[in-house]
Amino acid sequence: MKGLLMKSAVMVLSALLAVGCGDGKRPPGEAAKKKATITDKGSDTMVQLAQRWAEEYAKKNANVSVQVSGGGSGTGISALINGTTDIANASRPMKPEEREQVKTKFGADVVEIPVARDGIAIYAHESNTVDSLTVEQLRSIYLGQITDWKDVGGAPGKIILYGRENSSGTYEFFKEHVLEKKDFPADVQTLSGTGAIVSAVTKDPKGIGYGGAGYAKGIKEIKVVSPTTKMAIAPTEENVLSGAYPLARNLFFYLRTQPTGAIKEYIDWVLSPEGQAIVKESGYFPLKGAGQPS
Repeated sequence: MKGLLMKSAVMVLSALLAVGCGDGKRPPGEAAKKKATITDKGSDTMVQLAQRWAEEYAKKNANVSVQVSGGGSGTGISALINGTTDIANASRPMKPEEREQVKTKFGADVVEIPVARDGIAIYAHESNTVDSLTVEQLRSIYLGQITDWKDVGGAPGKIILYGRENSSGTYEFFKEHVLEKKDFPADVQTLSGTGAIVSAVTKDPKGIGYGGAGYAKGIKEIKVVSPTTKMAIAPTEENVLSGAYPLARNLFFYLRTQPTGAIKEYIDWVLSPEGQAIVKESGYFPLKGAGQPS
């Protein structure tokens, strides 16, 4: 009898434990979500913005991790083609041959999603007296045809050129829209990130550089003369969004296919008022009427 009572007690206790712990299983509808990881690689211009997005999104979505890395737009696009990143950040449009590589390999057209606006600022030392430059003057400076600041209205002194490496989307944009696809001279000091260019120019009274407006801290921004209005234009939000600033551009996410699941939810959030507010806080410019990817 005593043995029977003990056996019954054990059975009751086991049943209670099974109810309390679910035999290691959660009740129906309460299954733990598997943590999703989104890889996001590319543009150094965008990397500080992408990191802010990732950090803020993680605070609200514990089951999603967005892993951000830089290396340049070309690096991100190569990773997209190779299938090693979910999102490629790019500060320039993808080239036709890059799009074709994605289509050939994955059987679908690349998905392009503008996520912010930016203006390529022209950086100079705070002591520089030059207020504005035309696109033609910028071209001549970066082709090595104008080599002294006095020739563009500044104090005499050799112009020291700083620029981005050729994997950079900013390099590609500047080469196409300022240099008319001509090559940079050999004496341009190429640096691996926009922050490095800003740092170099802040220490060099004769230096000139270019990069995203969001990085222009502790440095002078030289205005660019509009080829149409002939007015000197600063890369402000109003001027960039209106198209008045000559060197305005979109910043992009690129994907191999239409976004679904966690990736779509993340991109929807980036394009939402909350995500676009982070664009502005980071020194870039929010899209006008940002929509949602289909």
